[in-house]
Amino acid sequence: MSFKPLFALAALAVAVIAAPQPRALCPNGKTTTHAACCVWFDVLDDIQENLFDGAECGEETHESLRLTFHDAIGFSQELFNEGKFGGGGADGSIMAFSDIETNFHANDGVDDIVEAQRPFALAHGVSFGDFIQFAGAVGVSNCAGGPRLQFLAGRSNHSQASPDLLVPEPSDSPSTIFARMADAGFTIEETVDLLISHTVAAQDRVDPTIPGTPFDSTPSQFDAQFLVETLLTGTLFPGNGSNVGEVQSPLHGEFRLQSDFAISRDSRAACEWQSLIVNHNTMVTKFESVMARLATVGHNPNALTDCSDIIPVPKAANFGAPTLPAGKTLKDIDASCRASPFPTLKTDPGPATSIAAVPPS
Repeated sequence: MSFKPLFALAALAVAVIAAPQPRALCPNGKTTTHAACCVWFDVLDDIQENLFDGAECGEETHESLRLTFHDAIGFSQELFNEGKFGGGGADGSIMAFSDIETNFHANDGVDDIVEAQRPFALAHGVSFGDFIQFAGAVGVSNCAGGPRLQFLAGRSNHSQASPDLLVPEPSDSPSTIFARMADAGFTIEETVDLLISHTVAAQDRVDPTIPGTPFDSTPSQFDAQFLVETLLTGTLFPGNGSNVGEVQSPLHGEFRLQSDFAISRDSRAACEWQSLIVNHNTMVTKFESVMARLATVGHNPNALTDCSDIIPVPKAANFGAPTLPAGKTLKDIDASCRASPFPTLKTDPGPATSIAAVPPS
């Protein structure tokens, strides 16, 4: 018996499977996975220059990433189960109905980035839901060592205003936050993974007297310093005193949300929090994964078009292991994970660390 024809057929089958898919040629000469993605090249060029100030990891990046969450988390299965409208998730309703949703207490401060983004979505004829997720993905790609987030296009521009009280507040307890996130489809571990976004975050409205106050000492780098510094014992407030949703921070000029403080020390979340400290690649991968889920809340991902290749590749960065800020030791860490010891970290040399506010752009 000859096996040669069988081997030839198998080789042909492999060749057919491995054949690259044809790419769409866009009017600007670039290629992408699908012709429907071509418009996003123009959007990319426009927002990198005119929204993100020449592709900077600055205030607009922080706010755009925040907006992806505030739009998408407007979804409640419990409300749907009660026969009520539970929100459309990542549908752009926060932009379409900004006069309603930006007045929700938990959305305080997002009106600025909504108004900054809307003209770009209108100018390029893309849906608000798509634009919000695209801008968040592009913005965070400007941060050194950051993730390259998935971007799926094709959300309808028809939406309803989200119900109120679906966005967690900084003053909420971990149990309240975990329950709200579970209602939207996220586990406790995934909730912690979403908080990786705070590595490039700053506050403006919890304490409006000190806008631009960063959550860690490296606010333009997508690294694990936020995770470490959140676990340090708090000693002071960056402003004139405590505000609702704020607790003492460990460093002069650093801001700490009450919810970050509490979740990082909660026994249900502490080990996931601690595990993200020791491996930058794992931290980035987990953030990419959970953001892919966040961006499609309320949608069937299979009904959208994958335009992820439009998102820029972030600049590689070798941060090495995170460190303890100068003047701090492991004794200042409130380690709450009982399953494994806290990693050994080096301490930065020099005088006690002090952090400057993020300048407005």
